[in-house]
Amino acid sequence: MGPNATVTGPGRQRAAAAGGDATPTAVEPGAAWGEYLAAARQLDGVRRSAAAAAGEQARSAEAAREELTVVRSGLASQQELLRELGVPAISLVPSPPELTEAARSMAGGPAAVLAALRAARGRAEAADAALAARGRIRPGSWPARARNLLVYGPFALVVPLIQVAVYAATGIGPASVAALICGLPMPAVAFVAGWVGIGRLFRVGPAERLDRTVRFGALVCLVPAVLVTAGLLLALLAG
Repeated sequence: MGPNATVTGPGRQRAAAAGGDATPTAVEPGAAWGEYLAAARQLDGVRRSAAAAAGEQARSAEAAREELTVVRSGLASQQELLRELGVPAISLVPSPPELTEAARSMAGGPAAVLAALRAARGRAEAADAALAARGRIRPGSWPARARNLLVYGPFALVVPLIQVAVYAATGIGPASVAALICGLPMPAVAFVAGWVGIGRLFRVGPAERLDRTVRFGALVCLVPAVLVTAGLLLALLAG
């Protein structure tokens, strides 16, 4: 054979094997299947975690919307009440620093927004409790009859008390008769004075009407005068 002859057949294969150009060993099927199952389990865990996070965000967003509705309603009623109490409208609007702080507290997503709204609702309920505690000792928040009695009552008692004092000081005489006669129109005067006084002391909103309890006020002003007048007449007739 010449030096340039090409070697074929089994001899060439043996030479290639001796030179190190061998075919790589095939991967075992069982190991590949195990890697596939591990990757599938990992992907399923990621999918479940993402679904749980999305569901939690959806629930937080829904709860935040419901909480926002409640907070808005409470703040609206509080603003109306504070305006009736004379609080300036500018004081009921949040300042720029307060808005910045609120935006920073809600930057963490629906869960952070829900937490901030719940905190705001707690503060609003505490403010309602404080206003209710003040309202119990504020006559303007009492029932109309009890509130108006504070005005009608003193006016209704002024003249009868003067008549009794004059009778006790002078006894049966011209002074007692004059006091009795002058006191006859006084219930009407007391009623008018109480009616005006209620309008000055107690304020209501522009869309509301102040209840002056006219019949109740007239009765309050009339009863003391009738009782004192009847008593004085009996005393004068007996004397």
